Amino acid sequence: MLVTGFPAGMFQTNCYILAHDDAKECVVVDPGQDAVEPLAQFLSQSDLEPKAVLLTHGHLDHTWSVSPVCERYGIPAYIHPEDRYMLTDPGRGIGPTMNQFIAGIEFREPAEVIDLGDSTEFSTAGIDFVVDHTPGHTQGSVVLRTEIATEDGPLQIALTGDTLFQGSIGRSDLPGGNHEQLLRSIARKLLVLDDTTAILPGHGGASSIGQERATNPFLVGLTAS
Repeated sequence: MLVTGFPAGMFQTNCYILAHDDAKECVVVDPGQDAVEPLAQFLSQSDLEPKAVLLTHGHLDHTWSVSPVCERYGIPAYIHPEDRYMLTDPGRGIGPTMNQFIAGIEFREPAEVIDLGDSTEFSTAGIDFVVDHTPGHTQGSVVLRTEIATEDGPLQIALTGDTLFQGSIGRSDLPGGNHEQLLRSIARKLLVLDDTTAILPGHGGASSIGQERATNPFLVGLTAS
């Protein structure tokens, strides 16, 4: 399976593209600010057609380009219902300082929005996903898990958004954030996964559950109980 991506915009938010090998269809995850043109260029060069945009949460740095991308390709967006309001009113999720930055900019929902619920299983572009609701960074944050084939056998990957990073965790000081809830989400939904599970976060480099369990200072002593 092709799993690739690029950091987009001033926030350097990772926009991911997933597709089966030799497939013509793909999935786009978290198209942030200024993601439209580099995404379109990659899709054209790779001869790929997106079938859906998946959003790990509603913060503007992850959703800025969702409507333009969905409109351009005639595809739906998937988001947890508790973060859906930010598609049209992103200022409610980013606080007063950043609100000044987007003053006068109009944001709108894509024509089709599909809810992501906890433990939901769905398939798009021939790729099977499982949804883990992980509130704490936002109330509608989710982790999207899928499995890819490798030379060493199947490998689970988790698109963690801003819930878990390499060596860190998401901030919880913005509207809708809750630090203790974030830690519970990580403990109950992520630390129960196999150490080999690869994590693809919303910012920064990739990691694994085992690496974060062993080295992430925010996870010391954290258990699912």
